[in-house]
Amino acid sequence: MARFVGALRRIAPWAAQNADVAIALALAIVVGVLGIMPDDIVPPSVQAQLVSAATLVILALVATALLRDRARQAPVEETITSGALAQLPVRLERLEQIENLVQGTRKALDALQLVRVLGSSQEIAQAHADARRDTSRWSFKGGTGTYLRAVTLPVCVAAARRDKRHLTVRIEIIDPTDAEVCETYAHYRRSLSDLPDGTGETWTTDRARKESYATILAAFWHRQRYGLLDIGVGLSATMTTFRWDLSSSRLIMTVEDPNMAMTALADTFYYENGDTELRLSFEQARRVPLEMYKRVPLSDEPTIEEVQDLFERIGMPLPKSYDGRDVVDIARKALRAVDPYGEPARGHGS
Repeated sequence: MARFVGALRRIAPWAAQNADVAIALALAIVVGVLGIMPDDIVPPSVQAQLVSAATLVILALVATALLRDRARQAPVEETITSGALAQLPVRLERLEQIENLVQGTRKALDALQLVRVLGSSQEIAQAHADARRDTSRWSFKGGTGTYLRAVTLPVCVAAARRDKRHLTVRIEIIDPTDAEVCETYAHYRRSLSDLPDGTGETWTTDRARKESYATILAAFWHRQRYGLLDIGVGLSATMTTFRWDLSSSRLIMTVEDPNMAMTALADTFYYENGDTELRLSFEQARRVPLEMYKRVPLSDEPTIEEVQDLFERIGMPLPKSYDGRDVVDIARKALRAVDPYGEPARGHGS
């Protein structure tokens, strides 16, 4: 009995909330019981009347339950269709705006990272290799262009020739005819280290002069051998402690420390301003008349006479104190420059 009462207590709340369904269920049970009772207890005519009446009541209760459920669902459907679904395009548009904002923020943060510091000679060499890859332009400003002659210029020209594409090169170095700037540069390099650098040589005024002459000679030599090379050389009366290398993809600034450099990718604030600096500086430098390259042909292995004639014709005669060995030294530096980044590397190219 106690169990029966407990079950009724558990069923009572549900029955109260679903009275129509509970009544229909009770009537269905009653009709089922009447249908199986003996005829002597409930006559068939009475059974038929009760079943018919109960059936109508059950159908009415079922219909009422369906109408009630539909009435409950209508506000929910209206909320879904007129609320969330109606706002879906707006929310999608807002999501797209947020995505664009995130992309713009990421791009701005990348641009704010003006310069990345390179902390080893391997990183510096890799940065130069990445800068040379598929570049259509190169701008250099520095001392005498040792690394430029040893690696950058021959590698970039060879790649352009292989791909049959145009290559623009702008070089700004110290003026070899200006004894004062050559001495200033050599003194600066010696003040940092009086030991031989990566080329195995120490810095003197004469070496600074020969290195600059060699860069000019290399520019003429490469220009004569590749018709799609647009190369210019500017000579400066002042020296810089930085060496700037700018390609289509990045800017690299090296100093005398073999394990320190800075780099900035294209389309960043620092790259664009560095490009402007190099352009304006080159325009102010004394220009070497490279348009005369056809008038001063150079052999694959330039002779002493060819080198001397070249500098005479462009208005930059070699010092009278130079003998044949000095001229050969300039030609060697021009076409067989030692890579100052090579192992063991004790200094950077100028």
